[in-house]
Amino acid sequence: MTDQTSLVTLVKGDHVDHYLLIRRIELRSTRTGSQYLSLELGDKSGSLNANIWENFKELANGGEIGDVVKVRGTIEEFQNSPQIRISEIRLAKSSDKVTSQDFLPKSVRDLNEMTSEFKTRIQNISQSQLKSLLENIFSGERFNNFIKAPAGKSWHHGYLHGLIEHTLEIIKICDLMCDFHSELNRDLLITGAMLHDLGKTEELKYDSAFEYTDDGKLIGHIVMAVILVKEEIKRVPDFPRELERNLIHLILSHQGKLEYASPVVPKTIEAIALYQADELSAKVNAYKSAVSSETRGESQWTKYITLAQTDLYKHNLENESEGKNNKSLFD
Repeated sequence: MTDQTSLVTLVKGDHVDHYLLIRRIELRSTRTGSQYLSLELGDKSGSLNANIWENFKELANGGEIGDVVKVRGTIEEFQNSPQIRISEIRLAKSSDKVTSQDFLPKSVRDLNEMTSEFKTRIQNISQSQLKSLLENIFSGERFNNFIKAPAGKSWHHGYLHGLIEHTLEIIKICDLMCDFHSELNRDLLITGAMLHDLGKTEELKYDSAFEYTDDGKLIGHIVMAVILVKEEIKRVPDFPRELERNLIHLILSHQGKLEYASPVVPKTIEAIALYQADELSAKVNAYKSAVSSETRGESQWTKYITLAQTDLYKHNLENESEGKNNKSLFD
């Protein structure tokens, strides 16, 4: 793909001459009844909204989420948020030699390193039935999907290999909590951490733009994970009923609150530990990504982030402990 400036670095007045991925395409009507085409266009760094007010029928009829378009225009602002004012747009052609995969963000962590770490974690499980369950589940095509999938569409770890990265973060947090609290069942908690978001491999599409599947919208990743895990438990001889009950509870309650789509709230110490570990991993990653992608130019503030229910501030403090006692757990 032709080198082009990252979308996130562009500010008001900058020229746009980019290949971009369609992440949303909707035909809308104004208050007076006239139609326009509303788009969300993005690259690996982020996305911006754009509206086309005329001559859009060909794109409206032929363009879909996940298609690549060639765009010319400028960056302008609407309600203090940058958007693209389009002067020319067309669907990419084969001669352009671009694909949707060119525009999908990826984890900055090395995939082979993450895969090796995840497999080592399975081997470190002492409880035999849990270890067998994990070995059966994380194999073949299912494991390939797991290591490729994002952890979310956009809010947190919304990039290829984001699911395994998010899972490894949670495992480390849970492991640390077990060092603090000996009452926690380490094998149960770590297994729950590994399996809690397994359903996202089927909830999300991630071959082009990240979107929800029909099953993802109608069933959801929590229920899909429970169905899969219960089926796999049947293949493990003499799997204890109490162990199954507690493991399933971890998956069902990991989003913490009924209003957050958890079918039940955490009712065991392992469940509350998993919920808080999931929250910590997700929120820090989401806020970090928002600060990175939504602060532009000289401003140190993002726009209002609906899911955070606030705007966010990017400080310019130097991290003087970098390389000393503030190293990443993955370093």
